[in-house]
Amino acid sequence: MKQYRTAIMGLGIRGKIHLHGILENPTRFQVVGLCDIDEEKMAQVAADNGLADVPQYTDVEKMLAETRPEVFVFVTYPNLRLSMIELGAKYGVKAISLEKPVAEDLIEAGRMVQICRENGIKAVVCHQQKYLSQMQALKKRIDAGEIGRITKIHVETQAWFSQLGTHYVDYMLWANGGHKAKWVCGHIHGPICLDDDHPAPDYLLGTVEMENGVHGYVECGYLAEAHNPPEYGSSDNRLTVYGTEGYVWAETDGFWGACTKATNGRLIEGKDPGWRNHQQVPIQTPYYTELADWLDDDEKVHSCHIEAAYHGYEILEGMCLSALRNVRIDLPITDLTYEPVIDTMRRALPPCDSRKMFIYKGWPPRKERD
Repeated sequence: MKQYRTAIMGLGIRGKIHLHGILENPTRFQVVGLCDIDEEKMAQVAADNGLADVPQYTDVEKMLAETRPEVFVFVTYPNLRLSMIELGAKYGVKAISLEKPVAEDLIEAGRMVQICRENGIKAVVCHQQKYLSQMQALKKRIDAGEIGRITKIHVETQAWFSQLGTHYVDYMLWANGGHKAKWVCGHIHGPICLDDDHPAPDYLLGTVEMENGVHGYVECGYLAEAHNPPEYGSSDNRLTVYGTEGYVWAETDGFWGACTKATNGRLIEGKDPGWRNHQQVPIQTPYYTELADWLDDDEKVHSCHIEAAYHGYEILEGMCLSALRNVRIDLPITDLTYEPVIDTMRRALPPCDSRKMFIYKGWPPRKERD
């Protein structure tokens, strides 16, 4: 198996998790460069991971120019991701791994997809929580036919859509076999989260019909139901898939349930380790294993590939457009001449009392916390 030269930019909390995923695939990736604006932190991360001899940079372009990696991993805020894709293309990388959401608007996301297509770059967006055991079990039950034919899917996240919603729309599409959306309708309100570094309305409620007739119902924000006790509910979320012969659900905090043919119509429930247990549940490891496999074989397309992430973002942006225009939005969205949706929402959404009702651990957004 080929080992791919890899450079990593951004070594904060998420960056270190990406680094661990790379290092946990030692036969597939070789770290050739590290980059962060905090030199002391970068040196410590390198020392802690046996990478003290790996070149360290504070200038990402210099790192790419000097190390010429095949794989470029970057962990940045959404507003920087297009520029990183452009740099990766400039220096001829074969693969890129980036965080979610893919971008802050559909026009920018589309440009990123176009650059990757034109330059043969295999890009993946970190919707990695699908590798959790409870999510994998949900998919296996669906694929085994335990719930019969899928009829509808319900997405619930108390985090706003650019925090967890993009994950869950991706998981909705994944659970439904990758069928694309035909149309969306939506409601949005609350402007406070628009000032976060991952901007979105405080609450989004949307409906989507997919190509195979399955309907999806998406809730992102403070009005979504809290299913668990407060000690588990800092990012309360749930994906429920209903079928003609039962239903299954799973949460990234570890909780799951199933009422299927295999359970004889009884609801069974359990708790697996959640996404925070990164050391015990190395979900970044299979994410990077799958990237190496895709680099080896064009037919083994990564389940988090950037075009899937684009379509998931298109669904969410379409719901916002639907709310702003009071119409159904048909997909794909081909006319991208409108004002960026985030900017429109900043102008259009009136204040509301969402602050005092919100229980998500990350509230209020970073700008207000600072």
